[in-house]
Amino acid sequence: MPSRKALVRRPSPRLAEGLVTHIEREPVDTALALAQWETYTATLREHGWETLEVEPADDCPDSVFVEDTAVVFRNVALITRPGAESRRAETVGVEQSVARLGASVNWVWDPGTLDGGDVLKVGDTIYVGRGGRTNAAGVQQVRAAFEPLGARVVAVPVSKVLHLKSAVTALPDGTVIGHEPLVDTPSLFPRFLPVPEESGAHVVLLGGSSLLMAASAPKTADLFADLGHDPVLVDISEFEKLEGCVTCLSVRLRDLYM
Repeated sequence: MPSRKALVRRPSPRLAEGLVTHIEREPVDTALALAQWETYTATLREHGWETLEVEPADDCPDSVFVEDTAVVFRNVALITRPGAESRRAETVGVEQSVARLGASVNWVWDPGTLDGGDVLKVGDTIYVGRGGRTNAAGVQQVRAAFEPLGARVVAVPVSKVLHLKSAVTALPDGTVIGHEPLVDTPSLFPRFLPVPEESGAHVVLLGGSSLLMAASAPKTADLFADLGHDPVLVDISEFEKLEGCVTCLSVRLRDLYM
């Protein structure tokens, strides 16, 4: 049976110093952020996910965005080389965590850069955003790691947002969703559903019809409910101030067999 585990990492006390690229900096309430993170992780557990805490990286302000540090396909974990040099120390604890779970561990090497937020898996298709944090060498290394396992790797241009998954994610049936003004090339996706809010483009598949999504996208939640899905809303306002979304805060390990 596939595992249902999620790696998470407690926010750094220096969270408010996190990087911002495409938005204006706003003050971050670190106490509120911790409370929101605790609600997020509790929501995963309530829907049948075992949360595994990666060792904190308190000196790394962005370390709560643990998704950027690893990409997992089947039993292989590709440890990333983040595009922002200040984030590269974040990968050490994650590498140890996935190795303990029995993954075969690979690494992205210089000159490649890759952020996990630039990787969207839809079945055996892996879309990789080529943009500010992920370069062409990084895309090539994703191909080298996962195509031998049966993946089809598709590079996607990203210029309007931080990461590919800042622009698009996918519903359980594989339909890609996105806020169209922020998606460079919607035609690259076989099925694309526009959503009315930027934060509505981000969902975590909890299992069955349940979709974890931000409370800041009520119109999109109504759209998904009308399509027969079950939106599960969480407030992540403090992470949104740092260009974070619901996908960034965990690495979902559906692919590892225990």
